[in-house]
Formats: sequence, C-alpha cells, structure tokens
Amino acid sequence: MMLTGKLLIGQQMVIGRERSVQAINPMDDQVLEPVYRGASLSEVQLACELADDAFDTYRATSPETRANFLEAIAEEVEALGAALVERAMLESGLPQARLEGEKGRTCGQLRLFADVLRRGEGQDARLDPAMPERNPMPRPELRQRRIAVGPVAVFGASNFPLAFSVAGGDTASALAAGCPVVVKAHSAHPGTSELVGQAIQRAVARCGLPEGVFSLLYGVGNEVGQALVSDPRIQAVGFTGSRAGGLALISTAQQRPQPVPVYAEMSSINPVLLLPAALQTRTSELAAGFVASLTLGAGQFCTNPGLLLAVKSKALEDFIEQAKKHVEVSSSQTMLTPGIYSAYQQGVDNLARHSELVAQGKAPEGPNRCRSELFRTTAEVFMETKELHQEVFGSAALVVECRDQAELQGILSRLEGQLTFTLQIEGEEDLELVRPCLPMLERKAGRLLVNGWPTGVEVCDAMVHGGPFPATSDTRTTSVGSAAIERFLRPVCYQNFPSSLFPQTFA
Repeated sequence: MMLTGKLLIGQQMVIGRERSVQAINPMDDQVLEPVYRGASLSEVQLACELADDAFDTYRATSPETRANFLEAIAEEVEALGAALVERAMLESGLPQARLEGEKGRTCGQLRLFADVLRRGEGQDARLDPAMPERNPMPRPELRQRRIAVGPVAVFGASNFPLAFSVAGGDTASALAAGCPVVVKAHSAHPGTSELVGQAIQRAVARCGLPEGVFSLLYGVGNEVGQALVSDPRIQAVGFTGSRAGGLALISTAQQRPQPVPVYAEMSSINPVLLLPAALQTRTSELAAGFVASLTLGAGQFCTNPGLLLAVKSKALEDFIEQAKKHVEVSSSQTMLTPGIYSAYQQGVDNLARHSELVAQGKAPEGPNRCRSELFRTTAEVFMETKELHQEVFGSAALVVECRDQAELQGILSRLEGQLTFTLQIEGEEDLELVRPCLPMLERKAGRLLVNGWPTGVEVCDAMVHGGPFPATSDTRTTSVGSAAIERFLRPVCYQNFPSSLFPQTFA
C-alpha cells in the first residue's frame, strides 16, 4: 500500500502547505519517509466545510446504512494486511503481536457500534401521548429522540496508533451517531494514520456517502489542533493524551463564541489498594501480577498501576521485596517516541527527589528505552508532596506505606479523579475494611476492580473508560464501550407534530 504524505480531505489527497511532520523509528532514531506537510488554515477550513456540508445528509441515513459503513471500514482496515502492522511497528516500536491485537480491537470496536445501531440503541425514542381531556390543562403529544450533534474533531493518541487513533473508538462512536469526523493524526505515526485514513476513504466511496464524512489532517505543534477546535462548524471534540494538551483544547473550545464540549481522557495514576489479608495470603502472586501489569508495553497505558496503598506490616515488606526482584530482572523496552522517553525520565527524576528508590530494571541497551522503576514513601510524605500525585507515563510506580487504616482512608479522600481503582482483597476481614471505603472510591474512579489489574480495557457494553477530572474532562462519559456514542448525540423534543413530518425514527 503506497504512502503519499498527503492530507486526506474528503475524497481528495492534498499536499499540505505548512511545517512538515516526519515519523521517527524509536528503535534506532532513524527518520522515516515520506514527509507529511502540515495542513494550512485554509485546508483545515476546507475539511470542516466538507464535514458541515455532509452533516445533514449523513445524519439522516438509517442505522442500517451507518452499520454497513462501519463494517466496511473494518473490512478495508483488515484488507491492509501486514503492511499496516509493519508500518505501525516502525513508527511506534511496539511488537507485532501487540499491534495485531490492537488491529483486531480496532475492527471489533467498529463492529460493536454496528451492532449498537442494529439493536436500536442511540436514538432512545420516547413518546408521551396527548391527553386532551386532562384537567386543569390538556397535554399535547410529545415525542423525543436523540440526534447527532454535528461534525466532530478527533485527535489520535500516541500510545494506541490504531485503537485510539484514526479509526479508533472516538471516530467509530461519532460515525455511529451520525457525525462526520475530521481527524488530527498524531505526529508520531503519520504513515499508519494515512493507511487507515485511506481505508476509511475507500469505505466512504464504497457506501456512497458524502465525501465530507471523513477527513485526515497532519500538523506539527498545536496550530492545526487549535484551528480545528476553533472552527465554528466543529461541534464536539474527542481527545486522548496529556493533561496539558487536553486543557489547552478545552480552553480553546470554551473561548469560542459558541463553546463546544471536549471529551478529553488525560491523566490517571490508577491506585491499587492492597488489603492486609490479601497481602498475607497472596504475597508472591500479587508481586508478580503487579510488576507484569506495571511493565506491560513499557507502562505506556493510561490504566498503568502507578500507585500502591497499604497499611504497614511484615506482609507489605515481603511484597515490596518480591516486587523488587521482579523489577530488577525486567528488561528495558522501547518507548513510543523520543519525546515520551524524555518525559518519562523527568517523571522518574521527580519521584527520586521526593521518595526512596526500591528497584530498577535492567539497564537500557539502546535509545529511548524505558527502565522500570519502583519507589516507596510514607503516607505523611505523600500527602504533603503534590509532585508525588502526578502521573508518570511509563513503567514507574510508587508504594505508599500507611500507619493504619484511618491514614489510608485519608489518602483516598485527597486523591484526584482516576480512570481505575483496584482492590486486592481476601476473605471477610478485607471485605469489612473495604466496605466503608466504597462510597469514596465510587466518587474517585470510573472503573473499580477486585483482584485483577487495571491494564486491559474490554470493549463491551458495560465498560467505562472515564472518570472524574483529571482522568477525563466530563465524568459522565466513557471513551470505550457502546455508551461512548452518547457523547455525540443530543435530545430533541417534537410537540404536536403531524405524522407526515415525523422523523423516520418515529415511523
């Protein structure tokens, strides 16, 4: 499959006119061809204009038409074959097996939303029949349905070049809702993005849809992203990335004459609560499971377990000692980009300044390689040191030792919002300790786990991948699972409409 280095604006391939983007292979720091010229303001505006022109036609399509379109995208992505995974490996340093799995997840998400449409979900049609005889006031007939909000801007994520990128969950859920999508490709994997973007272009043409249903833009820095969010035709934004990046987009969206929602997934340290009986009875199992989760994919998951909380005990010391051994034999792994590697080193240096180093993984033997790090501190130091509450994107974690259960609960009350909170429990004794904490944990996280590890997010109806700020910008939403479609729909009520004007939903 040929890479062109061009913007995909509707069905057109256009050479950008601004500063160029070029992928770097993080395994060896070699620059990859081709060069991707960034979109100019006029090209951003053209993509948004085409999306707006396509909106009313596309949102009026039947659920079956949109379901077929999503399935067509999945088929076109699968038809890319080995070329897609090979390019993604070059641009991300991720192993083949991981990317094959991510490709399957991407296509599975598209098919999940096709199923959502065929099940009749999303529209949520409601009817209150007229009550003309009601006293003291008659009631008119009232009908409600949800419609697409409008064109959506989607930002590709660095850590998932497929599943949270051009055809990822934000794009799939927005298209399912009936919203055209303009994607800003992540600069770390422009070639992977182009291949998937071409697949979506082909699906648009194959299904006979308006060309503005999909566009793909590139750009260095924040100029293209800010221009995209500022465009008055964009009505919602999907973003996965850093807290600073998400807050910058939120600020731009709120300063528009017509503010729009930004659904940003940003920052989470995903605390793990180690209860006494669990520590006592499953010390070895917990240590091995924790380090496996911590080091998975060089820790480059938004659900990476970065904080462990436990009451001081011999069992906790045994756990730390065994975790130390697992960390010390862990190999360094290539991180996604030189920039992410540099940020990881800064985060580790910050932890080292404010806590005690317990263990390091094997020394790196190449560029941009993440060396696993484990630190420890006391609850008192943790609560007094805001720097220890910050996410470190990579395989670094902090163990916080509490004097008693009351001190541990004090930490829970001061934690920021999280994507996940994990409970390691064993028997009735631990259950009784956890029970009074549950209301607080429900206020702090979008997903609560018992006796598992947070890495690995199932794509299904019940999943919540969201949480209170700063985990996400809107605690009511999820970016994974079938409920993700709700971000891109809004309710409309029809009062006393004649049957000839009823939208098809009510037919």
